Amino acid sequence: MRKLELGFVVTGSILTIIFLIVVNFITGSHHIWFIYPALALLLGPIGIYCRQKKNYTLFSILTSLLLILFLIVENYRSTPEYPWFLFSVAPLIAWPTLVYLGNQSKKMTVAVIGSAIIILYYLILNVFLSPGYPWVMFPAFAVLWWPLTLYHVKRKSYFRFSIYASLLISIFFISVNVISSPHVIWAVYPIFVVLWWPLSMYYFVYKRKLEL
Repeated sequence: MRKLELGFVVTGSILTIIFLIVVNFITGSHHIWFIYPALALLLGPIGIYCRQKKNYTLFSILTSLLLILFLIVENYRSTPEYPWFLFSVAPLIAWPTLVYLGNQSKKMTVAVIGSAIIILYYLILNVFLSPGYPWVMFPAFAVLWWPLTLYHVKRKSYFRFSIYASLLISIFFISVNVISSPHVIWAVYPIFVVLWWPLSMYYFVYKRKLEL
């Protein structure tokens, strides 16, 4: 029954893709649009096969490779002079890597090494592809939450987490302010809002525990 289900989906996907290719070239071949629905149609058989085999690592690998290939084709078709597909490679590789690691991905060493690799990857792209503005601080800010959150959740130190997280957010906004618009001091406004997080944690949670 499962083989029939997979065979039906594969056959239906192939026939639909062929139909879309024919329609695309009959109506006008100047714009190749069939690749967009074809991507979604290919994910169906892959998902069903991996679900039947209960191999979710294989699904993440095949899906990531398919998406990377799709982005490379789109990059070559639209703007071959600028390899923007490289910006999506890191998260698409991180997904199957974390699925493969399983429970190992919850370790601090994995979080620290993984974050460092991702930040270094985007730093290299920043330096070689667009050195005019240090935009690497944006993905770095997002990725640093991984080891920071994991560290404090494991230790259940939520009050200290609020302090260090607020510090990280404040440093981020100050950096963006200084680099992007140094003549207008606007970072104080989001920082003022963020400070309510550790203050509320202290007065309504941490201090109450001390009193008890």
